[in-house]
Amino acid sequence: MDKDIKCPRCEAYHVIKSGVLKGRQRFKCKACAYFFTVNKIGKRIDNYYVTKALQLYIEGLSYREIERLLGISHVSVLNWVKQYGLNRPENSQYHPTYKILNHQELVEYMKDKENLKGAGSVITELGDKFMMIKWERFRS
Repeated sequence: MDKDIKCPRCEAYHVIKSGVLKGRQRFKCKACAYFFTVNKIGKRIDNYYVTKALQLYIEGLSYREIERLLGISHVSVLNWVKQYGLNRPENSQYHPTYKILNHQELVEYMKDKENLKGAGSVITELGDKFMMIKWERFRS
């Protein structure tokens, strides 16, 4: 008997191993004869990337752009946005563009005053690189 495993139906601790199903250990409850497998722990994404994904979403990047940048599923980002109830401000006059730069490229980019003109910009750390998000007005 496995003393630390509890039946999900009757919550009894009287369970025994009962084979393997799809690579996962199967158990049988001796109290209610219920068969079950242990829940997967799953792959947990580091909170740094959750925060960074939400920040990029608020800055105006699309779910797919965030997926390409961080390597996190766009569905995960969508779920986090729903979970935390985030709404990004609507502004149809501006659209974000972004560049991924290492430290030296960022220094060179910032030296050129023409690169700093426009509606606004944000620089954020992205692992060992930096992301510069810049908003530009739509030209009519």
